[in-house]
Amino acid sequence: MSPYTLSILLSSLSLGTMITFMSNHWFMAWMGLEINTLAIIPLMAKLHHPRATEATTKYFLIQASASALILCASTVNAWFTGEWTIMNIQTQLSSIMLTIALSMKLGIAPFHLWLPDVLQGLSLMTCLILSTWQKLAPMALLIMTHHLLNSSMLTIMALLSTLIGGWGGLNQTQLRKIMAYSSIAHMGWMVLILTFMPHLMMMNLLIYLILTSCMFMMLIYFNSLNINKLTISWTKNPMLASTMMITLMSMGGLPPTSGFIPKWLILQEITKQGLMTMASMMALSTLLSLFFYLRLSYAASLTSSPSVLNSKLYWRMKTNTLHTLPMMIALSTMLIPITPLMISLFM
Repeated sequence: MSPYTLSILLSSLSLGTMITFMSNHWFMAWMGLEINTLAIIPLMAKLHHPRATEATTKYFLIQASASALILCASTVNAWFTGEWTIMNIQTQLSSIMLTIALSMKLGIAPFHLWLPDVLQGLSLMTCLILSTWQKLAPMALLIMTHHLLNSSMLTIMALLSTLIGGWGGLNQTQLRKIMAYSSIAHMGWMVLILTFMPHLMMMNLLIYLILTSCMFMMLIYFNSLNINKLTISWTKNPMLASTMMITLMSMGGLPPTSGFIPKWLILQEITKQGLMTMASMMALSTLLSLFFYLRLSYAASLTSSPSVLNSKLYWRMKTNTLHTLPMMIALSTMLIPITPLMISLFM
């Protein structure tokens, strides 16, 4: 792809998200989501492969349906209230339609089926954009309207997301599908705490973006698309392979890594709210996700012993260095000592 075309598409991607961030009018928010969708479509289809075309078509249909549902919900609300402002939703029908539409945008269960198939057909860099930046605009709308949405519906979808995100990734061998189910599970944790503490949800979102970006950057460095390719990571870069294991444990929420912070605080808060059963089920569902994270860490760092000959050969190969990767690794593993500072910033 031409650098000029790529710069225009990335600029449009940023513009669409910023328009949604700054808008107080439903039509402007919808316009930002549409610009965002149309900008990512050429990046998804640039591989010129049938799977990429299929993934792009599925993504476009789902996102267009969700955007149409958002526009329909805002129109119904404007019909009854006479206003188009985002913070003024007074009808139950608009609230339910908006909850479904934003869940489709974010890939929250039970509207999650498109996400693993779409990520499977894309390049790793496009998967990185789709799993991080593309979540920001719908998440901003979700945060702005969380007190107007159906809270019981959000709670049920949060529990479904964590369970499906854990069960779905158990038998997968494709890393992009595993990362898709990981994203579904993390979205479940964010949606659960949204109705009680939106600021804690924003901190969870920040840590999710750091962890997911770090993991995709390491997969791009190793050029690994499935578990079999991940087993030769040690011969390519032993230090990075061992660091990948720690990052995977952070995504699973094991202390003392950064991924432990949001799960710890979320479980503490929903326990204070008296939801003991929900807290127990969410904590147990984490074990499902932890199982396939352990599979990946075992494949990356323990299945292939160091070979001097192979290491020399791989070190001579020219690789594209990701300069932001060391910083992302540090943030993914070492944030827990500054938890009080993060809480004070977000709360």
